[in-house]
Amino acid sequence: MDSSGVAVIRYGIVGVGMMGREHMINLAHLRGEGASVTCVADPHPPSLRLAVDLARSLDFPPPKIFSGHRELLDSGLCDVVVVSSPNMTHFDILMDIIHHPEAHHILVEKPLCTTIRDCKEVIEAAGQRKEIFVQVGLEYRYMPPVAKLIETVKSGTLGRVKMVAIREHRFPFLVKVKNWNRFNINTGGTLVEKCCHFFDLMRLFAAANPVRVMASGSIGVNHKDEIYDGKVPDIIDNAFVIVEFDNGSRGMLDLCMFAEGSKNEQEISVVGDIGKGEAFVPESIVRVGARTTGRAGVTTIKPEDERIKYEGLHHGSSYLEHLNFLSAIKAQGSSGPFDNLTDGLFSVAMGVAAQLSIEKGRFVTIREVLSD
Repeated sequence: MDSSGVAVIRYGIVGVGMMGREHMINLAHLRGEGASVTCVADPHPPSLRLAVDLARSLDFPPPKIFSGHRELLDSGLCDVVVVSSPNMTHFDILMDIIHHPEAHHILVEKPLCTTIRDCKEVIEAAGQRKEIFVQVGLEYRYMPPVAKLIETVKSGTLGRVKMVAIREHRFPFLVKVKNWNRFNINTGGTLVEKCCHFFDLMRLFAAANPVRVMASGSIGVNHKDEIYDGKVPDIIDNAFVIVEFDNGSRGMLDLCMFAEGSKNEQEISVVGDIGKGEAFVPESIVRVGARTTGRAGVTTIKPEDERIKYEGLHHGSSYLEHLNFLSAIKAQGSSGPFDNLTDGLFSVAMGVAAQLSIEKGRFVTIREVLSD
């Protein structure tokens, strides 16, 4: 308990690059709810220095620093571990946390892992530790316009969902430590690394599981003139992806990562047999219309969430994700609105199927990739 009687939850952060430090800022804005960053781990000394400087600027007590996650786990300094290290490290780190004698709740950044096999092994191991929560960082669910569209769909306003279309037109991948995000072997591929968010939303809107995936994509513009250790990046920067679901609905992703001249980075459309809903980010508006009233009946909503104290890099969604996760931890077992491991697995499986579809030039079934 702190001086005001609020239960203190101690956080350790593994991986304090850009996203790890973003988590630190979100948690700083949750101090009133009992969040405290007590330790950080990263093998990259410059990232550790930036994290210590950030903690100082946020008026956090100086966190204990470690070069590796095992030392952090053995320190006994944290109740929750945030895993925001590079994708290809998630599996080993998650397994070490789950198997550690002390119980640590886990928030792992997307994707859960880079392969289906690793995702399954993590899920099996986590199933043996009923006393811990494991949440996958699919924070797009919490963005106010997306959350409003989810609410609209769940209310039945649009009827039975038939089509979901998501467009992300944005800037190229940012530069990361040692340029790890330039290669499929490290990321799982662009459609896993970036687009697992959107596949998660498709599945959520459709209220169904994916059956098969067809994709077309390429390296069109970005990273072609880059060379790292003699290797040219192999990540795609544009794609179309079609997903068929087991209830007959369909999803489509339109990805372009050289479209900086866009007003909105994400445009999400959900069409049911009664009406249509759309969400736009960062414009942060939702439009809803019915077939019976046509274009004249379309209403525009600008949803806001007064709980957000820090908008950050993801329009307040990371803050809300942390707030919900923290509430679930404090409730110790009540059903909290946090993402589960099955969601994480399917979001990866859809991305893996899409990457394989591009490689093979054919539809790929989800059963096929889940059998890995």
